Amino acid sequence: MARVIFFLILIFNFAFSNQKNIYEKNCVACHNKIPVSIDKYFYRYLLEYSSEESVKGAMFLFLKNPTIEKSLMSESLIKRFGLKRKTKLNDADLLKALDIYWEEYKLFGKLK
Repeated sequence: MARVIFFLILIFNFAFSNQKNIYEKNCVACHNKIPVSIDKYFYRYLLEYSSEESVKGAMFLFLKNPTIEKSLMSESLIKRFGLKRKTKLNDADLLKALDIYWEEYKLFGKLK
């Protein structure tokens, strides 16, 4: 009986340990299909808006309602790949994804 329980716990842990977070599932999956890496967008936003709050705010507004005027992509990339479609994530999930994105690429505390 103990072996069965141990085996079930092991299967349960394995099945749920490799789940992708909301950022990987909803952002990285699509961005991997285009030749410009996702970190390049982060650096463009950081150069334009500089603070964590401003970067996340601008990205949130763009992702909720993408327009050419709000985009930091070059005109050639927009012509080639089109403008990003409106996110299907709800506000809370989008904010979580932006938090993960920020933590992944922020420079603060990583430079020596």
